[in-house]
Amino acid sequence: MQRTLFLSREARPAGGSPRRPAPGRTRFLAVLGAVVAGAALLTAALFLLPGGAGSPGTAGPTGSAAGGSAASDRDVDQVIAQMVSVFENGTPEVQYAYVEDLDDGRGYTAGRAGFCTACGDLLTVVKSYTARVPDNPIAGYVPALTELAAAYDDSTGKLDGFADAWRTAAADPVFRQVQDQVTDALYVAPARKLADADGIRSALGLAILVDTAVEHGTQDGPDGLPSLVRQTDADMGGSPAGGIDETEWLRDFLDIRRTTLENPSSSATSEVWSESVGRVDALDALLDDGNLDLATPFTVNPWGEPQTITG
Repeated sequence: MQRTLFLSREARPAGGSPRRPAPGRTRFLAVLGAVVAGAALLTAALFLLPGGAGSPGTAGPTGSAAGGSAASDRDVDQVIAQMVSVFENGTPEVQYAYVEDLDDGRGYTAGRAGFCTACGDLLTVVKSYTARVPDNPIAGYVPALTELAAAYDDSTGKLDGFADAWRTAAADPVFRQVQDQVTDALYVAPARKLADADGIRSALGLAILVDTAVEHGTQDGPDGLPSLVRQTDADMGGSPAGGIDETEWLRDFLDIRRTTLENPSSSATSEVWSESVGRVDALDALLDDGNLDLATPFTVNPWGEPQTITG
């Protein structure tokens, strides 16, 4: 139901019927190591944020290419969260309680961003939550999760009862808030920083970069978001910050992203990434519609089942 980090997995919506294979962000071992190593720092930072800073809608400014969006920043971030949820889970409802062992080399995949037990980001979520709510259903799994993340180990033998504990924790608004914060810190904030640096001002432009961060990762490898931005700047002879038309830049960026999905640097991802181009097509369709402000409601249709985004 979530996305790939190294391999494919069959995605299933809430009703259980299969839909498209859902590749997601690809992160290499060095990046996973960085996530694990930075978990303590991120946990401390999130713990110090009062009242949910970093949850959808609390990040920095977003304006349209025409000079300002009709929607508030909070509205835009919620719209983007719903879009990514459709691309990842087939529903605009953000899936905080989702947890499943997909036998895909990542152990348990869980939560709104497909946090994984073998990948470090799930450990960050659990440690951040435990820092704020020490007595919680998943706190006891921190030692096992730390060991698994450090070894990139997809085994679940030491996680008996973890899935039920995760679902129980997801009923807590604080736990959902922590998932929002970690998603923002690891994926949304880096995408926003690149958007600001390159002069991407539209809400749709930010959504395109955020979705790319979630699927491709924010590592500085050949298939990561920073590389795709640099390739687009080179191909277009500049960026919107230097006067290049933003819509044309975004269209070229999506073309480069599609090429990367069809021909990734790692052969391990080639089959599953080629099956994920529907999300690029859906974003291209929004460009064709001229909906740079992501004015709601609108539909996205990456997998043949249109979903309505309401914000």
